[in-house]
Amino acid sequence: MHFNKYKNAKHIYWGQNLRWRYGKLKYNVKKYFSLLLVSLLIMMSIITQPLSAQAAESLDLNAESAILVDGETGKVLYAKNADQALPPASMTKMMTEYLVLEAINNGDISWDTTTQISDYPFSISANPLFSGIGLTQNKDYTVRELYEAMAVFSDNATTIALAELIAGSETEFVKLMNQKAEEMGLPEYKFVNSSGLDNESLGDNRPEGTEPNGSNLLSAKSAALLAYHLVNDFEEALEISSKTKVEFEGYTVENLNWMLPHEATFLKAFHYEGMDGLKTGNTELAGYTFTGTAKRDGKRLISVVMKTSSKEERFQETKKLLDYGFNQFENQELFSAGYQVEGESAIPVAKGKEDTVDVSIKEGISIPVKPEDAEAYSIKYNIDKDKLNADGKLTAPIEKGEKIGTAELVFDGETNYGYIFSDSNKTVDLVADDAVEKSNWFMLTLQSIGDFFANLFTTAVDWVKGLFS
Repeated sequence: MHFNKYKNAKHIYWGQNLRWRYGKLKYNVKKYFSLLLVSLLIMMSIITQPLSAQAAESLDLNAESAILVDGETGKVLYAKNADQALPPASMTKMMTEYLVLEAINNGDISWDTTTQISDYPFSISANPLFSGIGLTQNKDYTVRELYEAMAVFSDNATTIALAELIAGSETEFVKLMNQKAEEMGLPEYKFVNSSGLDNESLGDNRPEGTEPNGSNLLSAKSAALLAYHLVNDFEEALEISSKTKVEFEGYTVENLNWMLPHEATFLKAFHYEGMDGLKTGNTELAGYTFTGTAKRDGKRLISVVMKTSSKEERFQETKKLLDYGFNQFENQELFSAGYQVEGESAIPVAKGKEDTVDVSIKEGISIPVKPEDAEAYSIKYNIDKDKLNADGKLTAPIEKGEKIGTAELVFDGETNYGYIFSDSNKTVDLVADDAVEKSNWFMLTLQSIGDFFANLFTTAVDWVKGLFS
């Protein structure tokens, strides 16, 4: 009886113990399974992010210098040593392209204008070290033929032939190049020839007034600004630079830009969607350079990489830049037309029927931004000092829509690269929302009397205070 009682109690104990252990095991399994599930979800969220998004803030570019620019607004999205002047090699030809297209646009020449090859470009063409297209003397070449060979195959001899056609000699053409660079506002530049070859390679043919061992110089910022003008001023530039191949002298020549949709299998890996330009470059001094431009969903980006170590690398680094721009930035209207800064919209007016006038921005401000940075932008008013009297008031009459200053876009975030044009922020016109008529002479007289007594009272109060101070 006692044994059975003990046996039953033991069974109850072990049953309870087993249930407890089972419950604990079940709890631990649930706990670890939950932790495992959370870990898997975190890993999946990381894996499913675009690779460019993960590395966005740490663009480890294998280039001496680089820049990324929005092709519409000129806003700089990324920069690395972008103000450092370096040899651009054949990216120099972008300036030659611009001057040729400008001459066509001005009616000085046409695409069908013909020219023949002088001894200088012929000697460059015949030199195997320059790996150009073989030219023939005493033969007419059209501007289109020469331009396509220059823009697509980066041919040096055809570039020089175009320079001679436009300016009479490469010496005079180089003067035009530097003048245009100044006109464009390129911050760092020096042009010594039209092709991008080192002057040492040209020997006695180097343009007069340039150093025997001279080289063209551009910063990445200057190259991007030059490209910005080229693609925005002349649509033809992209129509030609986007061609994967052209016919010349009975031969088919391939575009040196591997990021275009080439047919060759080994180049397909470099194809970049939306790519349509712009210019490669390579010399021993410059290394491998590339100014690229691509357009996706209506958004155009311009990139420059300078002094990379190989043909492949210049395109790989360009892909990093463009991916960063397309994946991390979106065009947003930060402030719409008519926006007013809270508490600062009313400007005092002197000699008017109204004491103040409301002001607002004339047009909306849209720029490419990272979504998380949108709140870091604000507007700062800059009233035209010439429109203010000694008391800091606008003087009536004031017309509706009259410009009374500018509104400056200010970024309070960590990194602001500014714009390709200058280091200043974007500005729009600040205008009066309503008209303010000038008050009649009677009201002005009453106002003057009121001001007189107000000033007199203030002076008296200050005098009394002075007695007890």
